[in-house]
Amino acid sequence: MSVNIKMLAERLNLSISTVSRALRDSYEISESTKIRVKEMAAALNYHANPYASSLRKHRSKTIAVVIPEITNNFFSLAINGIEYIAQEKNYHVLIYLTHEDIQKEIGFAGHLQNGRVDGVLISLSAATDNYDHLRELKEKGVPIVFFDRVCDSLECSNITTDDFEGGFTATEHLIQNGCKRIAYLDLSKHLSISSKRKQGYLAALKKYNMKEEESLIIRTTNNNAENEEIISQLLTGPHKPDGIFASAEKLAIACYNVCERLKINIPRQLKVISFSNLEISSLLNPSLSTITQPAYEIGKQAATQLFRYLEKKSVTPAYENIILKSTLIPRGSTKK
Repeated sequence: MSVNIKMLAERLNLSISTVSRALRDSYEISESTKIRVKEMAAALNYHANPYASSLRKHRSKTIAVVIPEITNNFFSLAINGIEYIAQEKNYHVLIYLTHEDIQKEIGFAGHLQNGRVDGVLISLSAATDNYDHLRELKEKGVPIVFFDRVCDSLECSNITTDDFEGGFTATEHLIQNGCKRIAYLDLSKHLSISSKRKQGYLAALKKYNMKEEESLIIRTTNNNAENEEIISQLLTGPHKPDGIFASAEKLAIACYNVCERLKINIPRQLKVISFSNLEISSLLNPSLSTITQPAYEIGKQAATQLFRYLEKKSVTPAYENIILKSTLIPRGSTKK
């Protein structure tokens, strides 16, 4: 016969709530009582029923992760960090892909209001220019933590890297390796990461007394073929750059494809650097210089912050902006 918590409490001559708190290692219960309860639970082969516990607390034991894409290695690594923390907490993770589409993001936010998940980790789509759907989700009592692509206008915790510093470092690296005309490939006009990386790029140009040229700040799209055409026009125009700073790894790969097609030698004729967590960066020909984000740690920090809210739901949370440092990894694509 299986032993339930009521039977365990009767054996110990304790209340069910005391036994439950002792098994959860609550600070409200003395160490001697915890030891006594856990020893009896082991002796009777008692195992807690997580589903019954979830129902009593009206918890789904599930969190949602809303991301724009999965092909970007940053998000793959961040999800690994999120799942590491979720598994420690005995939670399931549901992944929602927006494919950089704000309408999908709005649809997911509406879907997640019905108690399907206990909290949401989200990285915004490149097209997101309105946050009403996320404000409504938050007002429904669903905790939200942003990571990487964040929203500064909502009171939520943000887990990011220092995008301004990364943009500055990438551009300075190109300048120090001989580049005189550096183009910036912008991912989105809405995302804070794009804006901050561009600000870093402009600050580096200013430091080295290099002219800011609007024609070298290139707005890209979510379509790979269109991006390759945009980059091709840039590299065949009358004032082509000798360096490119790509704000996202898919834009760096587009540069490589265009250079291969146009017979442009990297790094002799064009130097390229990118924000990227691509594991194959060192295997590209030439190997790609990168600003590498601590993606796994960003995922872990985001999940840790969300569970702080979930475990103290009755307390007004203290919102945090946690910034982790990225790393410049110089490789073949920027060699002198």
